[in-house]
Amino acid sequence: MQSSFSPGAMLRRPEAGAFLGLLAVMIFFGIFGGLTFLQPAGMASWMNVASNLGVIAIPVGLLMIAGELDISVGAMVPFGAMTVAVISGHYGLPIWFGIAAALSFGVLIGLINGYMVIRTAVPSLIVTLGTLFAVQGVVLGLTVLITKSTSVALTTEGAAKTIFGDLFFGGQVQVMVLWWLAITATYIFFVHFSRFGNWIFAMGGDKVSARNAGIPTERMTILLFVLSSTSAAFVGMCQAILYNSAQVAGGQSFIFNAIISVVVGGVLLTGGFGSIVGIFFGTITFAIVNQGIYYTDFDRNWSSLIIGVLLLVAVLMNNTFRKMALSYSPKKTGAK
Repeated sequence: MQSSFSPGAMLRRPEAGAFLGLLAVMIFFGIFGGLTFLQPAGMASWMNVASNLGVIAIPVGLLMIAGELDISVGAMVPFGAMTVAVISGHYGLPIWFGIAAALSFGVLIGLINGYMVIRTAVPSLIVTLGTLFAVQGVVLGLTVLITKSTSVALTTEGAAKTIFGDLFFGGQVQVMVLWWLAITATYIFFVHFSRFGNWIFAMGGDKVSARNAGIPTERMTILLFVLSSTSAAFVGMCQAILYNSAQVAGGQSFIFNAIISVVVGGVLLTGGFGSIVGIFFGTITFAIVNQGIYYTDFDRNWSSLIIGVLLLVAVLMNNTFRKMALSYSPKKTGAK
């Protein structure tokens, strides 16, 4: 019997391609940029990027595993930021009230997305595309109407600043890194060590069969959309507290960056295959590519090319490892 920790077994895991891609990227930038990006200041630069992106990428990845997609996260980031900034910055209400409002709106948008997906025959891509533009319009319209500006200042002190928007390790690393690690560990437990994870993978494989097997597919779909939109609002809220301001513009990059991180992490666009660890690796890989270009002599304009090539290679690798996993049949051992 082949051990689950043998090289062959490890290569058939969803995160195998993501881990190899991460090694390749680290070697690439180690050769062309030196190892400065692995020093404390360099690590802080890409870890900050990875943490903000990773908090959003994991629930987006779970939706993709379940056969759905949420692109409204691009609007929820500025929505969360502007909500806490307007309530606690413009109106001067307690910061905890602004935080609660930002997260509550995230839950509300997630409920709307999930309910529309399960009650209509409209694909989740179209539903969340509509939500994306609708939320963008609400954020811009209400912000200009209330504040007469597209940016709002916010001053946060005390526990809220320490928990959601502080810097540590010499003022280089955002507290979001700790949130990212804690959230990732929580998702790993629930997705890979509980029945909820089995439900998500079953939904991505065949939603009708999953429903017939007694899996509450509708409730799970709504829950995943709530996690996605609330996570995006949480990131926006934390950024507003960290930088003491919020902008109406911004957040659009999270849409494609999250999807790229998820795909590089081994999740298939067709659903039913992937892992939280893979998404974690994929997010780090994207962050290193995004920041590593600054440690080389390459023209910064080539960064998009590198990211595009990385995505294409990741898709090919993921398909290869998926075929290996599906085609594998353990050798039978004779009775002793």
